[in-house]
Amino acid sequence: MPTYRAPVKDMNIILNDVLDISQYTHLPGYEDASPDLIAAILEEGAKFCENELAPLNLSGDQEGCTRADDGSVTTPKGFKEAYAKFVEGGWAGLTNDPEMGGQGLPHLLGFAVEEMLISSNMAFAMYPGLSGGAKASITIEGTDEQKAMYLPKMVSGEWTGTMNLTESHCGTDLGLIRTKAVPNSNNSYAITGQKIFISAGEHDMAENIIHLVLAKTPDAPKGVKGISLFIVPKYLVNEDGSLGERNGVVCGSIEEKMGIHGNSTCVLNYDGATGYMLGTENQGLRAMFIMMNAARIGVGMQGLGLSEVAYQNAADYARDRLQMRAISGAKNPDGPADPIIVHPDVRRMLMNSKSFNEAARAQALWCALLIDLSHKAEDEKQREWADDMVSLMTPVIKGVFTDRGYENATASQQVYGGHGYVSEWGMEQFVRDARITQIYEGTNGIQALDLVGRKLGANGGRAIQRFFKYVATEIEAARGNDKIADFVKAVESANADLQRAAMWLMQNAMTNPDNAGAGSTAFMHLFGHVTLGLMWMKIAKISADKLDEGTDDPTFFENKLITGRYYINRRMPEIKFLLAELEAGADDVMALEAANF
Repeated sequence: MPTYRAPVKDMNIILNDVLDISQYTHLPGYEDASPDLIAAILEEGAKFCENELAPLNLSGDQEGCTRADDGSVTTPKGFKEAYAKFVEGGWAGLTNDPEMGGQGLPHLLGFAVEEMLISSNMAFAMYPGLSGGAKASITIEGTDEQKAMYLPKMVSGEWTGTMNLTESHCGTDLGLIRTKAVPNSNNSYAITGQKIFISAGEHDMAENIIHLVLAKTPDAPKGVKGISLFIVPKYLVNEDGSLGERNGVVCGSIEEKMGIHGNSTCVLNYDGATGYMLGTENQGLRAMFIMMNAARIGVGMQGLGLSEVAYQNAADYARDRLQMRAISGAKNPDGPADPIIVHPDVRRMLMNSKSFNEAARAQALWCALLIDLSHKAEDEKQREWADDMVSLMTPVIKGVFTDRGYENATASQQVYGGHGYVSEWGMEQFVRDARITQIYEGTNGIQALDLVGRKLGANGGRAIQRFFKYVATEIEAARGNDKIADFVKAVESANADLQRAAMWLMQNAMTNPDNAGAGSTAFMHLFGHVTLGLMWMKIAKISADKLDEGTDDPTFFENKLITGRYYINRRMPEIKFLLAELEAGADDVMALEAANF
């Protein structure tokens, strides 16, 4: 059975040293986020995830969810009780507005806890996780009455939320949706249609589920300009906040899926269900992106969380499993064979995961800090700058983290040999669970197109130019320490290659848009190497400084430098290949006639 140990020390170092969040104590939510409080919350989160959620992960996958004839869904054994403890512990509202019952703590603390939840039990984490996007949309688009009616119990976790976008005939192209919203006489709408792939769409863990549903009013324009967003609760809510009658939304079936069996991914049938418009009519796409952007970063965190837990188990196995002798001579002469961790190829697979996980964690927490700054910074220019950075990081975190998360889960399974293919060890579950992260909330090809087609040229290229300048500033800040000169050189070269790639796209995509489509995935992964290399340079600087100053745990920081050097020496050279792929253009990609595939 797989195990999990939350990387609390690593998280504390990133928050307190790499990101130095003490400099933001003047911002709302940060004034109380002392190192001691952060450490205490992370320790408690670790206990909950390690002791309550991780033991349910394998059994939840094997048992799955069960739908009754009336459409109700029962979650796997132990999930409901664990969710009650999750709510009781206040985890659902950790970063939400205190006026709505939340604790108002920084997003970056929420991201750290989210990683733990995912690593310990991704299927469980999706139940409260999907509520985040719904809460964000209601907070920004909702009326005062809607906020007062729905948010307090969603923040507490008593109610959960969902996103209802996809229909059987349309996924990415939401302009094709057929779900209808017909006005009633009381400012409500009758919602009729079917939505598929609805994560946490029906379950027994919360007393109400607040569905946010995309639909079209009778006279709506065609395409995406005619989409509106509606609040459709499972149970109608009375004016005093109590639950009323059951609404006209029913789980028609639970999708038979490759993974995440512990999460109820539902087909939801709406038959004249009562809904309330959220935001402005025909402006649902804008409100939808509030949910989608939150969800996309959350899915990126799933890539990291699964990569981490798969790596931990593979490393444990490699230290224990005895097979053959090391090619450089016996390392365990008193035993019948050496542990497989002595073999270079096993170490290669483990180091690929380890060097990604530690940099990705820093990047994710940096992105969370940027989200906070985009909302809370006192200076408007700083808020704008942070928002620009988040717009770039969102597709990179979703696309790169999940591609690498699946790659690392598969490599960790490979470390086990034949045992990795057997369910009782848990590794094949990580692989199956990781695969969906590359697909849902916008496939990774869509993330790459979003980065190249929308984010790169937005506001005259303002965001990407600001990113280049930021990297250059960080390079100069790190340049003075000769012990990390190789990190600085690697990031400086990578940033130059990223600028070259961006310039090539700007020059060639206008004349032939297929050049952008053909090179977008290469550009996204090239961008990912730059951001991860940047994080390693920052971590290396802190580690070198700690070693120079004297630390009670020199091994921890020495290992950081070793791991970071692995990444810059063995993974970042992929940038040259990605650049060559991008600059090859679209001709070879588009040459074959469709009938000849």
